[in-house]
Amino acid sequence: MSSILVDQDRCTRCGICSVVCPVGIVTTADSTTLPRISVTNEGMCIRCGHCEVSCPSHALMLDFEPDEMERIPEDAGIIDPENLGYYMKTRRSVRHFRKDPVPKETITRILDITRYAPSAGNGQPVRWIVVYDPARVQKIAGLTVEWMRTLLDSSHPLREYIPVLISAFEHGRDVICRGAPHLLVSHIPADNPVTTVDATIAMTYFDTAAPAFGVGTCWAGFVAMAASSYGPLIREIGIPDGRRCGYVMMFGHPQYKIHGIPRRNRVEAEWK
Repeated sequence: MSSILVDQDRCTRCGICSVVCPVGIVTTADSTTLPRISVTNEGMCIRCGHCEVSCPSHALMLDFEPDEMERIPEDAGIIDPENLGYYMKTRRSVRHFRKDPVPKETITRILDITRYAPSAGNGQPVRWIVVYDPARVQKIAGLTVEWMRTLLDSSHPLREYIPVLISAFEHGRDVICRGAPHLLVSHIPADNPVTTVDATIAMTYFDTAAPAFGVGTCWAGFVAMAASSYGPLIREIGIPDGRRCGYVMMFGHPQYKIHGIPRRNRVEAEWK
């Protein structure tokens, strides 16, 4: 449960906090009262923070971990559209990595940004496992190939490609984790199907932020598919009971730099 703390000397009774509250529980202030959340409605607060960050006079704050409240420095976070376009367009799926590890401090900084990814009802259900040891990454790649072997005589959509992938791996070509030194695994509550989207959004935040730190990424689809059902792999990764894999991403320092922007299909959009 959360309530709000209001500085009566700063509050201008503008009413913005009441308007932006997504669940409509912040009462509208008037000349004699301050905005508030009634005790009855405190349990409905999703701690999204819209009320406090939308207050132009900094008069309001959620009564929830107040030490983490952060003001935006003037002109911070402003990216001009042209540079943002280049940043987003030059993002690549990296499949060739250097062997030097990404410092744990760097990974922590990227994950700290990632925790601000949106989630349904601000539930923030995504948790993370960082597979940091390259030897363990390779063990996970091997277990993924073991999972593929169980599909050889099945009707799985990958069945036509599996023999080629297994053969390549057996001949020393890592077609599973691409030699990445690290893996990032998101996991979510096993009994909530909505959180699959939350995991994808959160992983996209990591994927988008990583290049700013000199880190390259690639969505590890084979590992993610195997980790959805293959017990030995789930245990090796260490996904807790009652949780399931959201997705897996390989990451590390890219071996090669990007010097251009490739072509993509034209945007197809209907205007109604």
